[in-house]
Amino acid sequence: MSFPYRFIAIEGNIGAGKTTLCQRLEQRYGCALLLEQFTDNPFLPPFYEQPERYAFPVELFFMTERHKQLLEHFSRPEFFVPFTVADYFFVKTLLFAKNNLSEEEFRLFQRLFHVLNSTFPKPDLLIYLHRPVDVLLAQIKKRGRGYEQSISAEYLEEIQSAYLAYLKQETETPVVILELNDGDFQKNDQVFHQIVSIMEQSFSLGLHHLQLT
Repeated sequence: MSFPYRFIAIEGNIGAGKTTLCQRLEQRYGCALLLEQFTDNPFLPPFYEQPERYAFPVELFFMTERHKQLLEHFSRPEFFVPFTVADYFFVKTLLFAKNNLSEEEFRLFQRLFHVLNSTFPKPDLLIYLHRPVDVLLAQIKKRGRGYEQSISAEYLEEIQSAYLAYLKQETETPVVILELNDGDFQKNDQVFHQIVSIMEQSFSLGLHHLQLT
């Protein structure tokens, strides 16, 4: 089995299961794995307590770390792996910043983003794991990260809306919005194999909306 893509990004809201899916793919296919190192961001825990004070440093840290990781990976191509999978795509940097920063801060942030975004390739396929907010909240509670427990349904709705608005106008990358509901691809192999079968398909540029059966 081989995927028709060399670089696949798995996206979704907080708690959607991005990292878990990427890890399952790496275990199954031996692909190169790019995981966001969110625990290294020293501004993240205080951000959830005082978002207005810590929004700019938390987003700047995320952006520079994502850029560094992507740049290092694609400057040293791995020829003997079937594909690369990442649990983020770089544009999420801009989406979260737009939601979290003041208008003036976002203007500055946007200028920095566009400079950095031109230095590595876009994904060949972007899969967005879409779950209802109540499922996301249950997932967040279950994984038990203390600093995430104050995340509200309203905040998740805002992030979800920002993602969907962007994905609807993305025309340079094949985008699959995958309706997962509460599907558990970690424990249920049938769900996992359905996702894999979708990734085996060739998609045209632009938006595609699919639902697991």
